[in-house]
Amino acid sequence: MSRTQRMFSRLVQGVFAILVIATVNFLLIRAAPGDPVSVMAGEAGASDPQFVAQLRAQFGLDDPLPVQLGNYLSHVAKLDLGFSYRQQQPVLDLIVQRLPATLLLTGTAFVLSVLFGVALGAWASRRAGSLTDNAITTFALLFYATPLYWLAMMAVLLFSVQLEWLPGFGYFTVGADLHGMARVADIAQHLILPSLTLALFYMAVYARMTRASMLEVAQMDFVKTARAKGLRPGRIQRAHILRNALLPVVTLAGIQAGGMIGGAVLTETVFAWPGIGRLMFDALLQRDYNLLLGCFLVTAAMAVVFNLITDFVYTLVDPRIEMQ
Repeated sequence: MSRTQRMFSRLVQGVFAILVIATVNFLLIRAAPGDPVSVMAGEAGASDPQFVAQLRAQFGLDDPLPVQLGNYLSHVAKLDLGFSYRQQQPVLDLIVQRLPATLLLTGTAFVLSVLFGVALGAWASRRAGSLTDNAITTFALLFYATPLYWLAMMAVLLFSVQLEWLPGFGYFTVGADLHGMARVADIAQHLILPSLTLALFYMAVYARMTRASMLEVAQMDFVKTARAKGLRPGRIQRAHILRNALLPVVTLAGIQAGGMIGGAVLTETVFAWPGIGRLMFDALLQRDYNLLLGCFLVTAAMAVVFNLITDFVYTLVDPRIEMQ
């Protein structure tokens, strides 16, 4: 099978996975307690059964569940994610508005976590058993075990409230009419705390994974042969041990890259970051089914895309691996 055929096969599998996820999400949301029509009727101060029935007919909630599912999947196939009950806007428009902020936050956190996690793990493995190794392992375990929301709140209290070094909330300074590089610098300042908070947890995971993988690879025969040939320790560490130890890290990073987008709900909520995570949280509280399903679908689709990208990165890390 050629590379193009393998790529097409993976894409077909990804599309099928997204359809299955969309179906499961739809059924789970419909099985959850709560009714958006009752919420809207209650907020409007009307409990008239006729008014409630009118709302159900307006949003198609009076149809049988299989009909609702068929209508939903047919609209998804046409990239129509429906209409938000509460926001009175198309769901796709709302997600597109929030997606850049989420990608900026999670992308920055992902890059920081991978770079520093791999670097710290490699450093710890090279000095296994030393004070440096113990310190890195201890801090990695500490950040891994610390609840993300608690770490976020402590970061706000320390760096924003007490020291007043960094802004603690929002995407940019409200009311400041900034343009060009001044606006970029303002957004970057607001990005520091949420991105570092989100990155610390994943950085701890990558550091421990890299350390364990490198210690395992260091005992293999080809590494002993490289040492016997008299190669420099630094070259052995980079070209022989680290490169072969990166495959488990790449696997984990590919899985977590997609999950990080949907998993930023706590971070975005604490820091009032206007991303998809915050949008999902608001949609859940408001029983906005279409918006919630749209957010779930987009995050699932991005997780599938990142997994496909991971398959291609495999061949770059180790050319001996071919996609099956």
